[in-house]
Amino acid sequence: MIENISDAAMLEGLAEETAELAQAALKLARVIRDENPTPVTAEEAEGHLAEEIVDVLLYLQEIRDRWGITLAEINDIMILKRQRWEKRLDGRSNGQGNDRDE
Repeated sequence: MIENISDAAMLEGLAEETAELAQAALKLARVIRDENPTPVTAEEAEGHLAEEIVDVLLYLQEIRDRWGITLAEINDIMILKRQRWEKRLDGRSNGQGNDRDE
């Protein structure tokens, strides 16, 4: 079935699922912060977040396979991104502001 989905449709699905993941993250943040009440419990919000993470991961796995992106390539990029993230956080704690390099 998934082979019948075009590349464009796969990318559209990924975009939709990432939007749903963003909404789930925002909902959980509302629950955690408790400044803007929501009828959703923490358990429900966490479950929805996990479900949306899985949806995004499924799309990412299919897209990675279709475009031939290796786990090694992904890992290398993740290492670089994490180093930049840690540098920004360290700079913030040292009063140096944000490193805007993305």
